[in-house]
Amino acid sequence: MDLARYFVDFAGLGANWVLMLLVGLSIISIGVMIDRFLWFRGRDTDTEAFTRELRGAFERDEFERLIAKYKDDPAVPVQVALRGVRERARGAEAAAEAMYGEKARWRRAADKNLMILGTLGNNVPFIGLFGTVLGVINAFQFLSEKTADAEKNTLATIAEALAATGVGLLVAIPAVIAFNIFTRKLRVVMGGADECAHAVLSYCYGKPVADAAPALDASVPAPKPGYADTDKKRADGGE
Repeated sequence: MDLARYFVDFAGLGANWVLMLLVGLSIISIGVMIDRFLWFRGRDTDTEAFTRELRGAFERDEFERLIAKYKDDPAVPVQVALRGVRERARGAEAAAEAMYGEKARWRRAADKNLMILGTLGNNVPFIGLFGTVLGVINAFQFLSEKTADAEKNTLATIAEALAATGVGLLVAIPAVIAFNIFTRKLRVVMGGADECAHAVLSYCYGKPVADAAPALDASVPAPKPGYADTDKKRADGGE
């Protein structure tokens, strides 16, 4: 079995089909970019302002007003914090677990299709290079022919082959840029969620400043492990 001969015959298909494949992949990439852009729009918030509202809600016992105001807010940090507020009556540990679960749910939604961008950014250039290899092999086939159009066909085929590499890079570069941007946005949003979750737990464990005792008593027990410890255990043991 002459595998080299079979591959040369396959190369006779040229690089045109590779170009069509790259165009299809570029459409997929653009679709994912638009989808993730729309999803991340409004998912972050001013955590400093929101934590001030959280503090006021805990001090004045205005939880229902806070929940009613923000129940339809698309910001991830807000929804994570509200989950903890709803579970506050069951204790700080229950609130911590509820917020961790809410954060994981939002992270799964944020990660959707990001792998496609990463995969395209890493592999599309090689697809373009494969098209170039096929085109060059095909060009040598034309060059071996002793016809008047052999040189013209050879140059046209080489140009088509090089176009495959160029299109591959044209698809991959925006995919890599978009992947990095959305990954950064994901880290920022999840960092805001952690900030708000810790704020909720600090108010669950402690008393409002206005009602706090002037001095700490040594007999007061230390707070039990909460959101931060849960997050750390999950990270150490794997999610």
